[in-house]
Amino acid sequence: MINKRLLIKNLLAHNDENSFYDKKRQLNLHTKEGKAKFLKHICALSNSNPSNNSYIVVGVEDATNEIVGDDFFDDSQIQNLVNAYLENPPKIQYENVPFPNLPKDKVVGLVTIKPKSTTSYFKKGIHTIVANSTFVRRGSNTSPTSEKIPYSKQNVETVISLENNSRNSISYTLESVLDFISNRHKDMSANYKVFKELFVVCWAGNKKTVHNEIYYSRVDIELINEQVKLFYSALDEVSITYDEDTFSITEYVCLGLNDKTSFYPLEKVTIRFFDNGYYKIETQLLFEPPLYNKKILHHIYNTNNAILSKLQKGIQLQPNEKIDLVNVPHTLMICYLNGFDDAKQKLIDAKIHLKHFENPIVYLSFKEVMRILRKMKYNIK
Repeated sequence: MINKRLLIKNLLAHNDENSFYDKKRQLNLHTKEGKAKFLKHICALSNSNPSNNSYIVVGVEDATNEIVGDDFFDDSQIQNLVNAYLENPPKIQYENVPFPNLPKDKVVGLVTIKPKSTTSYFKKGIHTIVANSTFVRRGSNTSPTSEKIPYSKQNVETVISLENNSRNSISYTLESVLDFISNRHKDMSANYKVFKELFVVCWAGNKKTVHNEIYYSRVDIELINEQVKLFYSALDEVSITYDEDTFSITEYVCLGLNDKTSFYPLEKVTIRFFDNGYYKIETQLLFEPPLYNKKILHHIYNTNNAILSKLQKGIQLQPNEKIDLVNVPHTLMICYLNGFDDAKQKLIDAKIHLKHFENPIVYLSFKEVMRILRKMKYNIK
């Protein structure tokens, strides 16, 4: 079993960017340009490594290799993004890896691109990339190509060596469990569970009981063996259930209009553990958007747009508008899901202003909303 934190350290320590490895400061999948860049690198690394895994590390300064981290990224639908644009898409896995020096809400992203023998290419265009484009890695550069790509095993031995040197140990596991419970979450209710005498899952959060059901907020869940953060949320609430073979997380989102009383189930994630040392993550989207009276929504929509307009123009917000701004992302999402088609774009256009607003909860709310909308867009029934 590979310790993903150790793998990232080994990638950074022993390799500059090359034909099986790339690093990024951050991913931006909110825009077509950001999606195009991500898909281009996936295409190129896959084509250049048909016999071994290839990797992208996210949250690292390019020039200095400093680990600065990035936001927790929910990967449950990212494979569908790749499938939507690439012909012969590779299987990919996005994992959130915590590092001791980073804040709780920051991780290093690890994209693993599985090997395959067929050539990937764009089946439809996005941003400046046209349909039928093909990309490869030449050293540290991603380049377009019109030539037939030969089958290669050039990186197999190097990657196998890196992965073997990143194997987990009992020492790593025990130290990580103690660190999770005693240091990083000593102010919360923290627990652990061992599955199949091999896998260790730790979780922590603020615990409360409602109608005999236990819920957690500010939840952090990690698969300790691989140093992978399975779930993190500073806003939403979750319920946790488990038996001898599975660990399940059901996430709820607050979508009341200008209040915090209406919760809707968003997604259920189940980690299923097997006796042979493997596990599988199954995701079920549960979200059914609430429907509201269009006349009421129209009034709320205009009010929210007026607040965003003042923010973008640099006009000082009134105290009540600052309070309302916390709810604007979720409110505009409700409007978008009820037929106000440009509400999502208005929210994206205001991103930079929300990010630098004096109340950090505003930008946190924006990121949560974009995560929900991304899940819905790429969920294939």
